[in-house]
Amino acid sequence: MPLAEIPLSVWRKRSRTFVFRGQSIRYWTVGQGEPLLLIHGFPTASWDWHYLWQPLAQRYQVIACDMLGFGDSAKPRNHTYSLLEQADLQQALLAHLQVDQAVHILAHDYGDSVAQELLARHYEKRIEVASCVFLNGGLFPETHRPLLMQKLLLSPIGWLLGRAFSREALVKGFRQIFGPQTQPSESELDDYWSLVDSNHGPRIMHKLITYIPERRVQRERWVTAMQRGDIPLRVIDGAVDPISGVHMVERYRELIPDPDTVLLPGIGHYPQTEAPVQVLKHYLAFRDRLVLPPRKVAYS
Repeated sequence: MPLAEIPLSVWRKRSRTFVFRGQSIRYWTVGQGEPLLLIHGFPTASWDWHYLWQPLAQRYQVIACDMLGFGDSAKPRNHTYSLLEQADLQQALLAHLQVDQAVHILAHDYGDSVAQELLARHYEKRIEVASCVFLNGGLFPETHRPLLMQKLLLSPIGWLLGRAFSREALVKGFRQIFGPQTQPSESELDDYWSLVDSNHGPRIMHKLITYIPERRVQRERWVTAMQRGDIPLRVIDGAVDPISGVHMVERYRELIPDPDTVLLPGIGHYPQTEAPVQVLKHYLAFRDRLVLPPRKVAYS
């Protein structure tokens, strides 16, 4: 049975705002129970989770924000964007909501890297993470296959390409990374573009894309945290994604002890919108195996 979508116009009306380091951040929260932090990818926003939002809220306190530089949150022009700062933002949001339990994480793409940073901080006793599930993302720099546009944004002319980035460029990229039978509709593409274009987003895309080299810098620390094995992990991955599909999962299985992986045949880079029923099923099955007592933690 298909899951009901939340139209972007409705989603936006349900947002709340808090201030992080002087910048306005849009966030959403619903439900009760163990806290579940949803972390979106590049270049989109937390609306990516809208199919899963209500089903997950029936069991958990679900929390998501548009990260700094994304969606309807602030997109400061003269700012150095960092995955580490985005992890700070996630912790600030939890503190703002007075979350005092260990947090579960469900992440995608760019959000996977933020989640990896939070896992590393768990072992540094800076946050307590109860579990983490990754959707398609560059968990290992050596398996990440960026699109041409991403490579160009990283080049010396990236600032110029960012300014010229258009709906047509977004559509071209998305057509490459979605599954052949699960392509987004024109209406969905309009909505994705609306989120990218909000607050003059294209002018900072060359700044956001620096997450790719930042992943290389943090690789050993992040992979070491994933290999510790104390936190339950699962990968749910669209197999035909050219960026981080089956080849990434193969590397995960090589590096992570007792790897828990799920491959979705025919699904591309956005499994939470291409195959939300399957993602929900595999996520809930993962959570049903966990028996974790609630723990009180302090966030700094």
